[in-house]
Formats: sequence, C-alpha cells, structure tokens
Amino acid sequence: MSMNAVFRALADPVRRQLLDRLRARNGQILGELCEGQKMTRQAVTKHLAILEAANLVATVKRGREKLHFLNPVPIQEIADRWIGKFERDRLRALSDLKKNLENDGA
Repeated sequence: MSMNAVFRALADPVRRQLLDRLRARNGQILGELCEGQKMTRQAVTKHLAILEAANLVATVKRGREKLHFLNPVPIQEIADRWIGKFERDRLRALSDLKKNLENDGA
C-alpha cells in the first residue's frame, strides 16, 4: 500500500464523506452508501474501489451482499509519519519553555 494512494484517495471530498459514513456505521452495503448521494451507483462504486485500493476500506461478502468497513490503519500511519513528526517538535518546545520558566522562577 502506497501512502501516495492514501493521500490521493483522501483528496476527494466524496471519498472522505464515504469514510465518515463508514466511521459512523461500519459494515454498510453499497445501497446504503448510495443513499442521499447525488451521483449514480456506478460512481459510488468507483469511489469505493479507489478507497479499497488505498486500503482505507475493506470488504466482506455475506451471501450476495458486500459489506464495506473502514480501515483506519493507513490514516493512523499518516498521523504517525506526518502529523506526529511535527507534533513532537512542538511538544518538545513547550517542554523546554516550561523548564526555562521554572528555572527562572527558582
């Protein structure tokens, strides 16, 4: 799985909305995910295929139905790789500031 594929998948607002819907209620079938969408069933299917290719959505077949589940692992990997890296520096700076202020007051 490529992190580029995850970023490309997350770049589209429709795909982010589909992920939000799965986060709210995991295990939906295509028909449920199409409800309230202003696009064809085929268009939603294409968006889901991109999310699956990026490993953001996993599917399980149950009889004739295909259930879609959110896979949050790639999003966590982005947080660890990109956001976490910047957060560590900010927290280190705040810790250093606190120590300096405490030393000045002592």
